[in-house]
Amino acid sequence: MRTLIGAPDLTLAPGHWVSRGLIAWPVDAVPVGVDPHALDWRLHWSPDGGIDPAAREPVNWNTADLRLDPEGFPESVLAQRPHLGGCLALRLMPATAAIAEDILRGQVALSLHAPSGRLVNAGSLQLPGVLDELYAAATAARLGVSWAGDVPTLRVWAPTARQAGLRLWCVGDDLHAPGRPLPATREPDGCWAVTGAPDWRGARYRWEVAVFAPSGRRVVTNQVTDPYSVSLTVNSTHSVIVDLDDPDLMPAQWSHAPSPRLQHAVDQVIYELHVRDFSINDKTVPEDERGSFLAFARDSQGTRHLSRLAAAGLNTVQLLPVFDNATVEESRDRQQPPAKAQLRSLPPDSPTQQRLIRLTVVGNPYNWGYDPWHYQAVEGSFCSSLASAEGSGRVTEFRTMVGALHGMGLRVVLDQVFNHTASFGQNTKSVLDRLVPGYYHRLNPLGFTEHSTCCPNVATEHAMAQKLMIDSVVLWARDYKVDGFRFDLMGHHSRANMLAVRAALDALTPEIDGVDGTQVTIYGEGWNFGEVANDARFVQARQGNLAGTGIGTFNDRLRDAVRGGGPFDDDPRGQGFGTGLFTASNDAWVNGDGYTQHDRLNLDTDLIQLGLTGNLRDYWLPSNSRHAFVRGDELEYNGQPAGYAAEPDETINYVDAHDNETLFDALTLKLRPDTPMAERVRMNTLCLALATLGQAPVMWHAGTDILRSKSLDRNSYNSGDWFNFLDWTMTDNGFGAGLPPHDDNGPKWSYFQPFLADPAQKPSPFYIEQAHLAALELLRLRASTRLFRLASGHAVRTKVTFPVSNTAHQPPGVIVMRIDDRAGEPVQQQWTGLVTVFNGTPIAVRLRIPGLSSRFVLHPVQAGGHDPVVKRARVEGQWASVPARSFAVFVEPR
Repeated sequence: MRTLIGAPDLTLAPGHWVSRGLIAWPVDAVPVGVDPHALDWRLHWSPDGGIDPAAREPVNWNTADLRLDPEGFPESVLAQRPHLGGCLALRLMPATAAIAEDILRGQVALSLHAPSGRLVNAGSLQLPGVLDELYAAATAARLGVSWAGDVPTLRVWAPTARQAGLRLWCVGDDLHAPGRPLPATREPDGCWAVTGAPDWRGARYRWEVAVFAPSGRRVVTNQVTDPYSVSLTVNSTHSVIVDLDDPDLMPAQWSHAPSPRLQHAVDQVIYELHVRDFSINDKTVPEDERGSFLAFARDSQGTRHLSRLAAAGLNTVQLLPVFDNATVEESRDRQQPPAKAQLRSLPPDSPTQQRLIRLTVVGNPYNWGYDPWHYQAVEGSFCSSLASAEGSGRVTEFRTMVGALHGMGLRVVLDQVFNHTASFGQNTKSVLDRLVPGYYHRLNPLGFTEHSTCCPNVATEHAMAQKLMIDSVVLWARDYKVDGFRFDLMGHHSRANMLAVRAALDALTPEIDGVDGTQVTIYGEGWNFGEVANDARFVQARQGNLAGTGIGTFNDRLRDAVRGGGPFDDDPRGQGFGTGLFTASNDAWVNGDGYTQHDRLNLDTDLIQLGLTGNLRDYWLPSNSRHAFVRGDELEYNGQPAGYAAEPDETINYVDAHDNETLFDALTLKLRPDTPMAERVRMNTLCLALATLGQAPVMWHAGTDILRSKSLDRNSYNSGDWFNFLDWTMTDNGFGAGLPPHDDNGPKWSYFQPFLADPAQKPSPFYIEQAHLAALELLRLRASTRLFRLASGHAVRTKVTFPVSNTAHQPPGVIVMRIDDRAGEPVQQQWTGLVTVFNGTPIAVRLRIPGLSSRFVLHPVQAGGHDPVVKRARVEGQWASVPARSFAVFVEPR
């Protein structure tokens, strides 16, 4: 603990009530030189607040002595809560511990006094530990709305509430009226319940709880929507009583279209897509359905594009958040998008567009949605009308989308954001913290809410926060037939959290639940930072900690090696294997001299080769940077092991995503400015190939196959439809929409302006179409070739080699990967193996490859494809010739 409390202050909470009889107090909160054993320790509580440890008797609160345990803090507790190391152990007297449930329903504080009675220090306590122990049974409770026939029961967990009840508005009632108050019954597990009547179906409600709010140090009465809401009124003012099993909410195609199945998790080819982006500019969609779930069920430019991708090998659509968020105006009548005609009239490098976008923040119809409000309810701004956003219509329209995607042969993955909420404390958009103050959010050593994620962090290491996470995921899988989940900032969750999620999904069966939970995939961002970094509070669900779980993490090693630099570089021109490092230098100072570039290219080559294996920790790689064979976990990436997976499905390979610049924008910034557009298209395809032809699942950002640009915006979460433009007609890729918003991009405007002003940097429809055709062929290559999807670490180690790596035969900027199906159990019926040559250089290469022979021929997909350049690739004996900025797959027939 790194905290030192000065004057006694109950607005701070350095102590932790860990279990019924145990409190932890940091040694740092005892003045230097004072012997803790010489102090008197006291616990204070009051149902109404108002505690002042310095006050003299008589007082209107209760006090009990605490005993300092000379044996110290138990190791068993520290094993579960390592961040409490350095704390003193204080024991409650049995009589005090016996009434802990009552004590916790008000203000709680601790004080320490000198033998003379002088107050030495005082502070409040953090309560999640004792709440988890006392109310452990609540993890089995049915929260939210449950049904017994036509009769709903509403239940909420609020163990520290003094009183709780329901406010009900029946269908047709004025929501501005106070609502009908109904008492709730407190249950032993800390829940409060109300049983209704059949005519409550469709009614609106809020919970009303009287709780002690630490922020104001007083008891408040909060009206709060249900954190387990499955539907809401417009803008989430009220929860709505909905039965998800109601046949009227089940569209026919959703009910009957089967979820596409995966033979292996590595078969996933994922397309990351925002619901509004998909159709808001699509004129083949009825105007009132643009930007909505229903657009996915239309015969439109967008659905035809998805169908083409699916026919070629795409099998999964990953949607950015679709749960209820706290930012977007849900009423289309009140949305205020900027006038497109005015935006189109401005120069391509103008700062005016982003200023106009910022003027529409109030009423803005656009946001990525990473600001959770209600985890189990569908976001209303994606509904086609005010009526459908008002209640159960959300459910039907979302299911319509899922059914339509399943009908195209596409699985549906949802982005989940359990690591933070939009608000906390007494904010009107705070739900969890107004029901159980101080429980759901992770607090720092002084008792303030942590914000390392960006927003108020959620402590899913607490039992009921984990329950909310699990119950929500199960609901989306079971009641919406969703096929997978992507976890935002998954490293802020524990490994135990994610294993519990996996177990809950695996328990779903077609016979009982209508879905096969073992087919539901989970993966996420395994980044390691913040107050939880390096397993400070628990074993994190981060890169390096999930080997053997089957839970994937995004592979930033391959991403950065292909693109060059990193996402937070001050100078965005840092080059990588796929952007010309050393082989076609852009002369930017950030890349260093030729020697530096050559060394960096060697490491990038190693990282990509390891990524092509699925980033296996125990793969022995002939390393160009180390000039020796090294294990994957011995290769270094930014001071940490590069390889961390036990199986190839435990990484997700990608080269662009919604975060940071699109692939096209990265290529614009990093390639030499005079690179012809035809060569840029080839590099776009090559970069995608380096992710797609590896052994791991692969993700593409929507539009990467059509050179999508966000006008160099690296963080377009709130940049509106203008900067998030997506054009399925392949007429305009979005480049030159003006300088991107200053908040996240301003320091780089000086780099951006010359590119945006240069018309040669914007592709014509011809080049956009060429990129799309190349992407389709890339998907066909992966889909038709089982050798690119070996499915096990053993098979990868047995079959995959890099025969010219760290030899004199490997030119800089070239990777050769061999997959030999004669080694181990065969998986490919028509070929004995393949050799893939990735040539990232601006010149054709001819190189000798051990094991190659004249029996190898160009893969039929490429030989019969649209690209005349790659058809010039040849094999002559052990020599392969591959054109510049191309990749060629040579196969050996059986």
